Amino acid sequence: MKIAFNQATTMKNSSLKTDLELCEKLGYELIEIRFDKLKEYLLNNTVEDLKSFFENSRIKPYAFNALEFISFRDEEGYQQIKEDLKFLCHVGEIINCKTIIAVPTLDIGDYTKSQIKEETVRVLNELADVAQPYGVRLALEFIGYPNCSVNTFGQAYEIVNEVNRDHVGIVLDCFHFHAMNSRIEDLQKADPNKIFVFHIDDCEDLPVGALRDYHRLWPGEGAINLDLIVRTLKEIGYHEMVSVELFRPEYWEWDIERAIKVAKETTEKMVSKYFEVE
Repeated sequence: MKIAFNQATTMKNSSLKTDLELCEKLGYELIEIRFDKLKEYLLNNTVEDLKSFFENSRIKPYAFNALEFISFRDEEGYQQIKEDLKFLCHVGEIINCKTIIAVPTLDIGDYTKSQIKEETVRVLNELADVAQPYGVRLALEFIGYPNCSVNTFGQAYEIVNEVNRDHVGIVLDCFHFHAMNSRIEDLQKADPNKIFVFHIDDCEDLPVGALRDYHRLWPGEGAINLDLIVRTLKEIGYHEMVSVELFRPEYWEWDIERAIKVAKETTEKMVSKYFEVE
């Protein structure tokens, strides 16, 4: 199991350059690059600079995070999603980053589940047509909020199965899985090859529907049954990667190296119970 760092964990005060240097120093295998941090980096650096860093480092890029709110967009918004996708595919081709996370839309109004499924399937197919020539995979990330159009693992997995393309899969985020009571039975029946990204995190013990990103905690320090989720992944044959992703404002104020170090230590402690960590 390879350990990745998601830049949301240091989002407020760090940068792509700083995160890369510290993740390399602390022994991470992979990084998920935030789209906003990439754009910030490219104000003073080039894609070739990024390529050179990865060519001369242990750490490698794993995914871009994220194309946000891909469904139920007006024409202008949807065209921007497509342009952003093309841009990320182009950068990914140069630095060898072949996965892009796609997030469904919140606050869409009174659409039925069948309408949500139809729209999300349509959009994923269209975006996959753009990504496929680049060899890029799309990973749908359900969001465990009551107002998100796709908010459980089972709902997202059904959509991905309906798309039925090898380069369209799912993100399993422990926080989002817990937050809206996704069913462990759905994960137990899942094809591990459809799980493109695994996010690990923990959270405070709030009721279903009340949790938000700022309630996240370091893995093993909260209310999520991480043992059950990680053990289930082991049982179904998933073993590719785990990425630590938190959005807790308290942690954003920490010394950046300390935060990245604790993120790795708490993740390793949890997953090493079930997987050999590379």
